[in-house]
Amino acid sequence: MNFITLEPTEFAKFAADSPYKSFMQTPEIAKLREQNGWTPYYLGVEVDGELKAATMLVAKPTFLGKSTFLTPGGPLLDLEDSKLTNFFFKNLTKYIKSHNGYILHIDPYYELVERDRDGNKVTKGFNHQDAINNLARNGFKPTKSTQPKYLFVMDLKNRTEEQLLADLKRNTRNHIRKAEKAGVTVRELNREELPILKQITESTSKRRNFTDRPLSYYEQMYDLFHDKGEIKFLLAETNDIPLSAAMFMLYGDEAIYLFSGSDEQYMKEYNAQYAIQWYIIKYAAEHRFKRYNFYGIHGLPKNGELDGIYEFKKGFDTKYGHVVELIGSYELGINQPFYKSHQLLAKLKHS
Repeated sequence: MNFITLEPTEFAKFAADSPYKSFMQTPEIAKLREQNGWTPYYLGVEVDGELKAATMLVAKPTFLGKSTFLTPGGPLLDLEDSKLTNFFFKNLTKYIKSHNGYILHIDPYYELVERDRDGNKVTKGFNHQDAINNLARNGFKPTKSTQPKYLFVMDLKNRTEEQLLADLKRNTRNHIRKAEKAGVTVRELNREELPILKQITESTSKRRNFTDRPLSYYEQMYDLFHDKGEIKFLLAETNDIPLSAAMFMLYGDEAIYLFSGSDEQYMKEYNAQYAIQWYIIKYAAEHRFKRYNFYGIHGLPKNGELDGIYEFKKGFDTKYGHVVELIGSYELGINQPFYKSHQLLAKLKHS
């Protein structure tokens, strides 16, 4: 095995074919991070001349001149392969030490256990606990993440629009038809129209108490991914009245729902949020994406407002929709004196 540095194009080719691929592990996201003060690196493990593991890694000075290292949506390797995992992280640790790093955060797009539509574990389903065990043996500890641990996804392979329509929950189907009868149409926003999306997401974030992205983020994502056909900003409207807007990634074999908002005063009358989801689901199926990822459901809520979010997403697939549980986020102390000092200060800050 050889631990090697990679060119961005080499990494992108490997990432595109990886079963653990994520749009977060792309040179485009590295450029986005770079615009915000991070330095990107591309590293991998070669076995008999073939690349078997790789990661896009970014670093930024954050604590007494030492740097935080992060692999957003990665690394890309079989974490259940003990030999490969041990070699990869042993050499990655050395590399980070040599580049003045004191901590490594990882956030793999790696499933843990198989779950059904209601979030229950599937009997005799897969279980990738060995991936977590291998991370623990390499010194990693679970940590909080800005990325969701639980997702709701739809399998789209070989499903026609008629089949998708039949598999909608009755209420969801009725909401979609109501939107159509009300004259709601969905179209793609161009770059100059992104402030329309921003206005809607900002008002939604205030109403539902979450942090919205700045307009510059949406513009940067548009610039990085639009010409590659890997991002869509959609608007649902009627008579030129903006009703709902959303951002979707189209990467690899899945379409991913990331951000959205709706004008509260029109939600019940027009059901535009249903129209915009139905539009992208049909688009993804027509363009041969294997699955549609509704993204986070914030765990498996049983009561409160989050139940509504989960139920909304479940309503679009009564047959093949299911919960995906990821292994979560982890951190590794690289420079122990600095790492321990940072941990102590963090505890004092929150005490």
